[in-house]
Amino acid sequence: MESCTFCSIIADRRPATWVEREEHAVAFAPLPGSALAPGHTLVVPVAHTADLLSADPTSLAACTALARRVGLAMRGALGATGTVLLQASGADAGQSVPHLHFHVVPCWPDDGTTHWPEPPSAHVHEGDPHADLRAMFE
Repeated sequence: MESCTFCSIIADRRPATWVEREEHAVAFAPLPGSALAPGHTLVVPVAHTADLLSADPTSLAACTALARRVGLAMRGALGATGTVLLQASGADAGQSVPHLHFHVVPCWPDDGTTHWPEPPSAHVHEGDPHADLRAMFE
């Protein structure tokens, strides 16, 4: 997609600090100044996919496999003792670029970060939300 920031990076029309390039997924550093931690890396499918809910199985599998390898590299190269995998689908979830992407963020003891949404959602659902979800699979 011509106007997509990540598609432009993948097509080498925009600069990137590459970590890995594979057939169905790539990994690169976020924009300068936006990293959540040293080594924070984005994993993105090569095929333009708006979000997690519209992803094809091949792209999704390639991204999760690459995210795992990036996390292992963070452990080996950076001494990270944990990783957080962040993904937002849709503007209301905070997705800023409409191309599926995963943030792989390395963590260390006492690094001062939290990666869990705070406070919890104020949305109220009438009924049992898990029963309603389960019904969608029946």
